[in-house]
Order: sequence, then structure tokens, then C-alpha cells
Amino acid sequence: MKLTLRVWRQKNADADGAMSTYEVDGISPDMSFLEMLDVLNEQLILSGEEPVAFDHDCREGICGACSLVINGDAHGPERTTTCQLHMRSFKDGDTIDIEPWRAAAFPVVKDLVVDRSAFDRIIQAGGYITAPTGSAPEAHATPVPKADADFAFEHAECIGCGACVAACPNGAAMLFTSAKINHLNVLPQGAPERETRVLDMVAQMDAEGFGGCTLTGECATACPKGIPLMSITSMNKEWLRATRKAAKR
Repeated sequence: MKLTLRVWRQKNADADGAMSTYEVDGISPDMSFLEMLDVLNEQLILSGEEPVAFDHDCREGICGACSLVINGDAHGPERTTTCQLHMRSFKDGDTIDIEPWRAAAFPVVKDLVVDRSAFDRIIQAGGYITAPTGSAPEAHATPVPKADADFAFEHAECIGCGACVAACPNGAAMLFTSAKINHLNVLPQGAPERETRVLDMVAQMDAEGFGGCTLTGECATACPKGIPLMSITSMNKEWLRATRKAAKR
């Protein structure tokens, strides 16, 4: 396959960025999108140019490091992570636009790399439990209803990639925050911090400068792990309950 790539290049956070055009040839349909970028970077290095900086780590759709907007879609045309997107999703002769996540809370570091430490600070605000756990407990020591276990597992699948923020027209982080709150709040181990968790994490999310949620649903559509939109509704209920309890104290 021969492709035309229009890639966002930006020297650093303070510099102005622009789209640069490159041609790549000999791309196999079985390559992943990141492998195609590896080919581009090898080509750039051999010609004495600066390679394109982009985030990646496990390349197995697990870590959430890869983060590209491809032809206007977070992670590209398939509902998967960028590293699991294969070039068979494109055609010979295609022009592909490649950009970083676009959100005020995700400033560009260089080229396609953005600073997602805002997510870390949201988790630090309450995405933990204080109950001492020691070694792994016996599986049946704390009974958990099947429906609650399924709900927790569904939300624990969030890998924190940020596609929800990139896809949202408002740059909101409600789907990410709700996933991190819900998977702990529904379990008995997370019960002691149930109210403070949702209040602190939502407050930190707002402090980071993410946009407001208007439930357009683009976040859930882009999520490679299928976190449902109702996750936000569940978090809102938790937040209202916690706010009312705090007001009565």
C-alpha cells in the first residue's frame, strides 16, 4: 500500500504546530497503525529528519498509552485502540490525517504526544481504597452479588487512554471519571470512601479544566473498551447522594 500521511508536528508545548505531509510505500495491510508509523520514522531518520513522537507501550490494547486522532476519529475508524488498528482498515492511495488528542486538559508535549497526567490526579483524589488488604484474600471471604461484580468488572476495563475526552465535543472526562468511581463504589471494599470518593474525584476533574458533559454519547462510541454511557448516570446519582449527605452534616 502507498499512503499519504498528514501528521501534526509540534516541537514543544510552547511552539506553534502544523500538519506536515509524508509519503510511505510498501505498507502491508497486516501492519498495525503504529507499525506503519515505525516505517515512517525509519524513513525520516534515514533521510536525516526528526522522527514523529507518539505515545505507545504494550501495543496489545491494554495499557492505554497510544492516543491518536485518525481522520477525525479517536483511535481511528474501528472501535479499538490505535495499536490494535490494522492497515487493512485503509485503502491503497488513501490520505490519512494523524493528530494528537485535542483537549485543554491534555496539552501537547511534542508532535502526537500529550500530557495526560490530569487523569492521574483524578485517580489520586479518590481512586483507591483505604481498607488494608494484605495478600490476596480468599475468593469467597467477602460475598459480592453477581450483578455488582459484573458492574465493577465492566467499569474496571477502562484503560485511561483518553479517547472519551478526545471524542467529546466539550472535552469532558465524565466517562473516565465515572468508570473509576463506579468500579470501586459498587464493591464492599470501596464502601468506606463511597461519598468522599465521588465528591473528591469530580472536584478534581473540574479543577483540571475538562469541559462539561452534555451526554452527546461520543465518549461511549469512541471508548475501545465499551464503557457504557449509563456509567455517567450512575456517577451522577452517586454524586447527588453524597452531596445531600454532606449538606446534612
